[in-house]
Amino acid sequence: MKFTPRTVLAVVVANMIGAGVFTSLGFQLLEFRSGFVILALWAVGGVIALCGALSYAELGAALPRSGGEYNFLSRIYHPSIGFVAGWVSATIGFAAPTALIALTFGAYLQAALPSVSSDWLAAALIALLTLAHSSTRTMSARTQTWFTGVKVALILVFCVSALQVAPQWQAISFAPNAADLEQLTGGAFAVALIYVAYAYTGWNAATYLSGEIENPERSLSKVLLFGTLIVTLLYLLLNATFLLVAPAEAMAGHAEIGHIAAAHAFGSGAGNVMGVMLALLFISTASAMIMAGPRTLQCLGEDFAVFSVLARKNAHGVPTVAILVQSALSLVFVFTATLEQVLVFAGFTLGVSTFLTVLGVLVLRVREGALVRPYRVPWYPLPPILFLLLTGWTLVYIAFERPSEALWGGAIIALGGLLYVFSARSV
Repeated sequence: MKFTPRTVLAVVVANMIGAGVFTSLGFQLLEFRSGFVILALWAVGGVIALCGALSYAELGAALPRSGGEYNFLSRIYHPSIGFVAGWVSATIGFAAPTALIALTFGAYLQAALPSVSSDWLAAALIALLTLAHSSTRTMSARTQTWFTGVKVALILVFCVSALQVAPQWQAISFAPNAADLEQLTGGAFAVALIYVAYAYTGWNAATYLSGEIENPERSLSKVLLFGTLIVTLLYLLLNATFLLVAPAEAMAGHAEIGHIAAAHAFGSGAGNVMGVMLALLFISTASAMIMAGPRTLQCLGEDFAVFSVLARKNAHGVPTVAILVQSALSLVFVFTATLEQVLVFAGFTLGVSTFLTVLGVLVLRVREGALVRPYRVPWYPLPPILFLLLTGWTLVYIAFERPSEALWGGAIIALGGLLYVFSARSV
């Protein structure tokens, strides 16, 4: 059997909604105190993701193979560029964030169960989800769909109940004024947008499963678009709720926004309940990454003899070796001190891959006009160009404002290039 569009939609939604939306607001409030500017940040992030999703939908329908950027960039430019993108996705794109989400799950659950190690809780989560996703597609689909449903339901319940129960709403306006409009074009907005864009990372998750989706030529575009729109609306609702139920002064500079908002809305005793609730939210995100990410490793194994073991599947067609390898790498990140160092420059490195992929839509339109495209980007070429401009803007700011992170990202890309040379010679 193949994955249904509903299952892959669950992967997209779960992969996008991680720790970012529950931590970013505190740092945004250090620069902005306007409700309009903050919601504009998340709306612009949603527009960027939507433009990217439209572009990926065209590529995914025209080039329906699992592997995400690895498949697209190998086909559009050169196998070496696709290989590097696959290397980045397998390490920084999935393994490291899986570890981060699992550690965040452990930290929140430890607040309610202080005697249990957060590291071991994280490791247990990765192990259990690995077992589920390396068994059968049916088990994998049910696991992902169920936990994503729980996530969306909990977010909606939290927002509605917090707005109803909060003793009073904060005096914050979401209407624009002249000062707000000036901030929208400033450098601080661009820097903040980097972190918002990273919170939206995962809108392209469906393309990693293209070869295993029912009728990808028709369903992939709908999955990408609906998934991105659902998450954008949930992000706007969450941030509006946080701003309305808790004072900006209490949240500014803090990462535990969910705890702070819950304490102001429900009382100080809500901390443990909120911790367990957030821990449950993170399960579906880790699950989606463990489900989608290994498909890139599987493609590498199919195309390069030196990695052929990664292409092995079980009797149900599930790439078990690739799943086990990615999960093992995630466990390494869980028990080492290098996780934060890797994730600091992850936004830049992944941004380069998505930038080149969306640029590929324009390249293919010019170079291969006769290519069969079951889905075409509406309002072409506006969405891909808008994505390239906004993403390019953030990448340039990272390069100038955070040169060390940009250099580390370049080093990871260069290492992937060297690994490709070795792999190609081994064929």
